[in-house]
Amino acid sequence: MVASRRHQQARRRWGLPALLVAYVGYLGLGAGVLQALERPAEVREAQHLLQQHWELLANYTCLRGPALQRLIEGIIQAYKSGITLQGNTTSLGRWDFSGSFFFSISAITTIGYGNLSPSTVAGRVFCILFALFGIPLNLVLLNEIGQLMLLGVQRCAHRIEEVFHWQKKASLLVKTVALVTGLLLFLLLPPLLFSDKEGWSYEEGFYYSFITLSTIGFGDYVIGMNPDRTYPGWYKNVISLWILFGMAWLALVIKLCINLLESSSDFSLYIGWCRQIQLVAGGEGECVLQVFRVHCAVPKMCNNVQLGVASCNCYVSAYKFQQKDSTPHL
Repeated sequence: MVASRRHQQARRRWGLPALLVAYVGYLGLGAGVLQALERPAEVREAQHLLQQHWELLANYTCLRGPALQRLIEGIIQAYKSGITLQGNTTSLGRWDFSGSFFFSISAITTIGYGNLSPSTVAGRVFCILFALFGIPLNLVLLNEIGQLMLLGVQRCAHRIEEVFHWQKKASLLVKTVALVTGLLLFLLLPPLLFSDKEGWSYEEGFYYSFITLSTIGFGDYVIGMNPDRTYPGWYKNVISLWILFGMAWLALVIKLCINLLESSSDFSLYIGWCRQIQLVAGGEGECVLQVFRVHCAVPKMCNNVQLGVASCNCYVSAYKFQQKDSTPHL
């Protein structure tokens, strides 16, 4: 037990620094790869833009550099506000009700595409207050939707167990079906809709789907923003629902991955405890998980293999009960 406590203390002492090193290293890896992939394209685009700028001034000598620069800046600012030139007219529509509703969704879900933002003082103040109360509301709703999805999966697994008398296979089967269904509904099929309505490639649509549902929200691809296309009235509303349910599903998947990582770490610690108990018992005892489950005074912890000091003591008690004739008092 002393060795197991020392192991646990060492894990707590070095766990956070090791995690920080891995975190910074992962960020450094991402930065290096992205720089190698994207920097050459950035340089080419900058050279191309500069060449077009000088060609325009050379071909139209009546233009002056400062005046052209002001025109370009005005066009960029208007585009950020959702206004584009179409011949002798301008296009509006980003701040109609459907566009405003989609902006509200992107605000409280913390996606924050960045392609559209309030330009008035009153609009910015309202956006702060709206997000202040909307973000917690969104988290509560996502949690409820996620719990509902999880409950549906558990009920299906229980039903299959009753009908086919599958105990271990039912849960795995239902979780696999839920994962595949979610992949189809939220990641694999939506790019087909985006290809039809936005003119994107499948890869671009899949990229937009993941960046949106993971709330990264770069803003390089945003639905309903092409002034050359006509969008149906239901389009942004359906995408808003897709975002809501898709975020809940992806949160469950991410949570499952986190649980798998944590359980693998806890299982290694559990094995260490088992070996320590075997050493105290003189090497005669067997480290059997079933004994741990049956004789444990805290069945819930045993069933979930949620390990801690209480679980270790629980296993020691179970082990002493099983080996009380040969095991010394711990």
